[in-house]
Amino acid sequence: MNYPVIAEHILATVQGTWWSRRRRRDNVPPLPPGAVHVFRVGGNYRTFPEGMVFDPSHPDVLDASSVSIVDTRARLVDVERPLPSVSEADNFTMRASFTCQVTDPTVIARQGIIDVTVPLRAYLMGDSDLPRVSAGHRVEEINAVRAEAGHRMTAYSAIVPPRVAGMSVEFVNAEVYASDELRDWEQKLRDERRSWELRKGQRDFEAQDARRIAELLSQGSDHVDAFGIARQEIDVTEAAARIHRATAEESARRHQAEAEERAHARLLETTDAQLRREMLLTLLRQSAGSEYVDYHQMLDQVLREMGGQAAPGVGAATDTTRMVESGQTRSGRPAAGRERDPQGGFVKDEDDLVD
Repeated sequence: MNYPVIAEHILATVQGTWWSRRRRRDNVPPLPPGAVHVFRVGGNYRTFPEGMVFDPSHPDVLDASSVSIVDTRARLVDVERPLPSVSEADNFTMRASFTCQVTDPTVIARQGIIDVTVPLRAYLMGDSDLPRVSAGHRVEEINAVRAEAGHRMTAYSAIVPPRVAGMSVEFVNAEVYASDELRDWEQKLRDERRSWELRKGQRDFEAQDARRIAELLSQGSDHVDAFGIARQEIDVTEAAARIHRATAEESARRHQAEAEERAHARLLETTDAQLRREMLLTLLRQSAGSEYVDYHQMLDQVLREMGGQAAPGVGAATDTTRMVESGQTRSGRPAAGRERDPQGGFVKDEDDLVD
């Protein structure tokens, strides 16, 4: 950086002319704001009086062999120094800030301090104990290094203040940075983390929208149509026509279901009647081969099976008299407990034979 000496120029000797004995120098560079001219006259450095209008015929200007432009404004100057870490592959970088202002332009011009960071960097390098505050830390522990380096620089500048001849210099603060590779890596991790959080937030919003839509759909199509109409996304006429069609379809489905239910009931009744007839016929077939048939008992059983109703073609019995009490069985033999009388009659009881 060009501070505090902004520029330096060699000046040629000014020769007089025969028609004018007054000399003047026209090749002096103009001054920027906050700077002064320092002329070298012989072996001395002289500052052109500040506040005066520049006079190209001033003796110092005419006799000067060179001129220096010195910035006299206060500046904040940053100086960097590398600091070691536990790993030999990574280093810290400490940046110390100083306030600087020129107090004697002639001394600055004589020394030719074009870049004030050179003596300030030498000042930082003069602290041999400074690397110890970072040598025991990893690059990830940069916050601890910042604190220790700041305390060290405050103590060092108080005991050994920075000095540059012709300037006032004061230590302001110190900041520690990681290497560019580590900084790029941390920035990449930060960007990836932010991207992941953004995607997660989008998924959460989508899940909330899905739940809200599911709740909306669970309340029925009417509520959905009302919500769409409120947001002016559904036309009222279209929604009314859709509701009418849905009502008509629902009514048709209901009528069809009722008709199917009635047909099924009739089918069940027909099937039940057919089963009863088949059961009666089966009982009749089974009784045809028996020696003794109690038709009254059989009819009671049939009526119980048919739920108390008479089977088709069969009349209900109205008396308790047995339909068959005497006579021959189907096989032609007399009934049990009775003997046939030789005269052709029946004996009422077996005891009569004894008599």
